[in-house]
Amino acid sequence: MLDPEKLQHYLQLFPTLSGDDLFQLLSLARPRKLEVGEFFMREGESSPSLGYVLEGLIRTWHCNEQGEELTLSLSYEDTVVASHDYILYKHPSRFMYQAMEPTSLLVMSYDDIESLMAKHPSFEVLRHYFIMNLLGASVKRLESFILLSPEERYQQWVRERPGLVQRVPGKYLASLLGITPVSLSRIRSRIARAKR
Repeated sequence: MLDPEKLQHYLQLFPTLSGDDLFQLLSLARPRKLEVGEFFMREGESSPSLGYVLEGLIRTWHCNEQGEELTLSLSYEDTVVASHDYILYKHPSRFMYQAMEPTSLLVMSYDDIESLMAKHPSFEVLRHYFIMNLLGASVKRLESFILLSPEERYQQWVRERPGLVQRVPGKYLASLLGITPVSLSRIRSRIARAKR
């Protein structure tokens, strides 16, 4: 489960919820472990599963008609992984959710969370927070493709996620940033030369 420091953080983040409220929500969760390469969810599944990553790394990706794996997002410690196709539209997932490292999660059913919110409106703040973060991350990523150069996108990503860059293979990071692995290598070389 969550350690006391993280519980305190979430109580501060959601002041309308009590400790009992948070424990009631966590009572819906079950632990799940994924090995490297194991799937949290596959394309075509209509899964209400929502996972809170305690430790590890999950890549969300899609294979296009040319057989290229295109990375949509990465979920890591203290982030949530869920099918936005299901959460927003109740549609089957168009993406694969695959562990890149041994991963530990707390998993709950989004449908169970919605039932809890229907009985206890104080939990509505969680839905609002989750949906706004889901949409905010999507808009921010889209804006970065319009407003930033590939090098600026890379630098922003590294700045916002210190330490994660060593955990993500270059080909997946390049795909996430919308560039080729060769371009990523050049960007890294330019940045390294500029620091000398």
